[in-house]
Amino acid sequence: MKKLENTFRKLKTPFYWYDMELLTQTLDIVKEESGKHGYHIHYAVKANANKPILNKMIQYGLGADCVSGNEVLRSLEVGFSPKDIVFAGVGKTDEEINIGLENDIFAFNVESIQEMEVINELAERKNIKARIALRLNPNVEAFTHKYITTGLNENKFGINIENLDAVFSILIKLTNIELTGIHFHIGSQITDMNVYKNLCIRVNKIQELFTEKNIKLQHINLGGGLGINYNIPCEDLIPDFKTYFKIFADNLKLKPNQQVHFELGRSIVAQCGNLITKVIYLKKGTQKEFVIVDAGLTELIRPALYEAKHQIKNLSSELKEQTYDVVGPICESADVFRKDMQLPKTKRGDLLAIKSVGAYGQVMTSQYNLRNIAKAYYSDEF
Repeated sequence: MKKLENTFRKLKTPFYWYDMELLTQTLDIVKEESGKHGYHIHYAVKANANKPILNKMIQYGLGADCVSGNEVLRSLEVGFSPKDIVFAGVGKTDEEINIGLENDIFAFNVESIQEMEVINELAERKNIKARIALRLNPNVEAFTHKYITTGLNENKFGINIENLDAVFSILIKLTNIELTGIHFHIGSQITDMNVYKNLCIRVNKIQELFTEKNIKLQHINLGGGLGINYNIPCEDLIPDFKTYFKIFADNLKLKPNQQVHFELGRSIVAQCGNLITKVIYLKKGTQKEFVIVDAGLTELIRPALYEAKHQIKNLSSELKEQTYDVVGPICESADVFRKDMQLPKTKRGDLLAIKSVGAYGQVMTSQYNLRNIAKAYYSDEF
């Protein structure tokens, strides 16, 4: 990235820079490793909804995992087939459900009994049958940040297993929905592979509850959540997809002709994205020295929201390292990228690269403080 500094100097900071060659290499491995087991991969659009990123997913034959009506529309706009689109989300509006129904998407991942009833009602009005998968809470601890844990009974997402009898009872009455699968998503940024083994054990037991009711499930959707190395990204630019998929192949007990689906986002796109920002001031406090940059939580909210730590590189300096707090210009005390960060001696005008922002970076941009929206650039355009 040091070699790109001259190119970056011509662009207005802050901006997002996407390494499309790395994205291609990552997708090559995803396709190879998932293909060994015949798995179906849906890209989690919420991670990064930029059209060039989505186009790359289509080139590799991935489907789309959407959590809003607009994500469904964006996916259709760029060319995803409706049969490859799944629609999750705990609060789908009638309007959003109708978008899915009108486009005959692969499945709605349903998160409550009332949502089942609403989808059935809306499908009945259109005289069609909607395909659904039940999003179930396996109550498996993901050992990740509390804000990105989603598979416990206490979380707002999904249907708890103890409510399955009620689900079975009402399914018989809902004649405009077809149950085709079950869906799980236990959290994000999961780095302990044993968590996925535990998920498989729970899914195997849950499958038997459906077998007892003589309900045949066409597909099992295991969600995603595979983490990346934020601390030293250059050592793990591409996650260990081989081990990830093999855990499911070794531990998941499938019924005849069942398909296995995944919804991967961060693990595919996070490492290809960088936030390039310029140093506008250096400021000495009583015990701290601050590097103040022109990017802020409006461009990358993860440090403020999740206490996330991204690696930061000074692209302009190779001098002896010093300790800095790297902060943004937003009028919020939480607008801090890193505290006590070791960086080469830094000066006004230096360019910094904040790494691993390809997922949940640009897509969570805001205009707080009436900030301008930062632009995105792609390496294959230069």
